[in-house]
Amino acid sequence: MSEKISADPILQVRNLKTHFKTDDGVVKAVDDVSFDLHKGETLGIVGESGSGKSVTNLSLMRLIPSPPGRIVGGEVLFEGADLLKATDHQMRNVRGNKISMIFQDPMTSLNPFLRVSTQLEETIRLHQGLGKREARSKAVDMLAMVGIPKPEDRITSYPHQFSGGMRQRVMIAMALSCNPDILIADEPTTALDVTIQAQILEIIKDLAGDLGTAVIVITHDLGVVAGMCDNVVVMYAGKIVEKGSARELFKNPKHPYTQGLIRSVPRLDQRQQDRLFSIKGQPPNLIGLPDACPFYPRCDHTMKICTHKYPEAERLGETRSVSCWLYKEKSDEEATRV
Repeated sequence: MSEKISADPILQVRNLKTHFKTDDGVVKAVDDVSFDLHKGETLGIVGESGSGKSVTNLSLMRLIPSPPGRIVGGEVLFEGADLLKATDHQMRNVRGNKISMIFQDPMTSLNPFLRVSTQLEETIRLHQGLGKREARSKAVDMLAMVGIPKPEDRITSYPHQFSGGMRQRVMIAMALSCNPDILIADEPTTALDVTIQAQILEIIKDLAGDLGTAVIVITHDLGVVAGMCDNVVVMYAGKIVEKGSARELFKNPKHPYTQGLIRSVPRLDQRQQDRLFSIKGQPPNLIGLPDACPFYPRCDHTMKICTHKYPEAERLGETRSVSCWLYKEKSDEEATRV
């Protein structure tokens, strides 16, 4: 853990469960998820599409659409209070003020009918109680901070007058305008070209470092995780299968799913004629999952016990844990390969 990270967690998620009721059954999108976030830390949450990454963080913000979704259990402890028990008024004070979120698509997150100035200033005036002139001045400063040229002129523009990368910068400016304690970045570089992606990630990293903001980065891009995250949570089928420091996880991944994700990343030293590794099979249907390891149909290390019992998390160090039967004691019969 780096020196900039505080010892006490600023956010504690305990046994979070979020379900969606459908005509075919109940989808357990988030199933018993627990992790801590410390001040100054950048935490990466990774996994394939449908693994529960975004739903986990929408649950933290109480933004799950109901119906069909519902948070059915757990705690989200922030500043000593459980956000899942907070009133709507209390949550409005938290969202955008103490916990901010950058969504995947900036074009749908910004109102196309309102000038950027209106949207930025509304957040600042609502949460910081500034007057119109002071709010405009801070909004201009925030645009300048995220690298938008001539912010005094561009602040009166509409979202469609910005490029995709510039719209994402506006979203970052809006998210950080109230100096939040926590910033959640949900796939912040989706649909942007590689050069702009690098610029956006560098902005988030630098600004969060300057402001002391804790960051949660939701992504499927392990390159993003390696470049900016202190610790990593790996999710599969709504559960956390492995967590630990980014350095440990990349150096010595434990869970077969984590190993597969890392092997799937193209390498510069890989021969051109070699096929890129891919994890066999497809993610499971989350409706009516049996009490088994959800990864076992795709795993090369499946044992009999994997097919009928889910492994509880096994601690491998102070900050390292993995949910896999490879690291737990088993009888000879249970350890038999399938």
